[in-house]
Amino acid sequence: MTYRMLAEWERHARTWMALPPPGGYVEKVDPKALDAWIATANAVGEFEPVSLLVNEAETDRVASLVGPGVDLLSADFDDGWLRDSGPTFVVDDADGSLAAVHWVFNAWGSIQDHARDAQLGAFVANHAGASVLASPMVNEGGGICVDGEGTVIVTETVQLHDRRNPGWSKRQVEDELARTIGATTVIWLKRGLMGDMQQFRPGVGTNGHVDVLAAFVRPGVVVVHGQPDPHHYDHEVMAENVRRLRAARDAKGRALDIIAIDAPKDTVVDGVSIDHSYINYAYANDGLVMSTFGDPKADVNAAQILQELHPERRISRVDAEPIFRNGGGVHCITQQEPDLAVPASLRGVASR
Repeated sequence: MTYRMLAEWERHARTWMALPPPGGYVEKVDPKALDAWIATANAVGEFEPVSLLVNEAETDRVASLVGPGVDLLSADFDDGWLRDSGPTFVVDDADGSLAAVHWVFNAWGSIQDHARDAQLGAFVANHAGASVLASPMVNEGGGICVDGEGTVIVTETVQLHDRRNPGWSKRQVEDELARTIGATTVIWLKRGLMGDMQQFRPGVGTNGHVDVLAAFVRPGVVVVHGQPDPHHYDHEVMAENVRRLRAARDAKGRALDIIAIDAPKDTVVDGVSIDHSYINYAYANDGLVMSTFGDPKADVNAAQILQELHPERRISRVDAEPIFRNGGGVHCITQQEPDLAVPASLRGVASR
């Protein structure tokens, strides 16, 4: 069998999400974050169906907060980062059927409780009617970025992290990405943003997910997090990552066209700068849901760039600052399920 992860901009059957349980870690860090989860679900639900996992005791309350595009599914789980704890959907090219990669999930190196979240890959796959493709590799959906043509971008600080895959080599990771998502070309970035590295806020962050660093908008074109301030610690982080992207070639042998979207103003919490990133957005059918941060100039600039790159989509904005206080953004809490009932030629293509 040959499995392949489709580009995120192709047509979706639905988006999967999970609302953090009451009294959990997210609510303790910032209670407003739960409102941001709901706002994201409703924003995506304007474009396509959303299946939102909720704690059974919360079903009636949450039902009064979501729009008609959002369906609720009672489940038992630890936290709301379904991009990471949930499965990665792929197509089985042998018969065109839907499958889902069930990665080993250990909560970003066991920084949080995760026993129930570790089962969500199979749970969501079963409810989606997808066959389960089990992987022995610790990985999260926020740690991979694909172009749908065989190229994947990852970071050394995630897949090779000693609390994720101790002793694994780059070759072993590449072989497993080839087996599970059809990656024929792996582009390795050096590391993640400083605020995501758990150095400033222990227990918060992923150690370098790619989905705040870079994202394909179509094959051969990548948007990247921009930090123009030469005194900011992420300036050199991104300079090195961009150097690697410029030196890379994708699965079709193309050099990459790279477009920077500059970060908003610094937000400091308890003396620590949080690395807000406009790269952390989610595709939806005919739409794009972006993270915003209350910086009028930077928010507008990011929206304009994303609109120019996606003229056929409506850009929807969600205040993602409360989500980022917990360590992620709009992309981190959503997981797309491709619509394989639609012929490949009609599933939607990247912006021209």
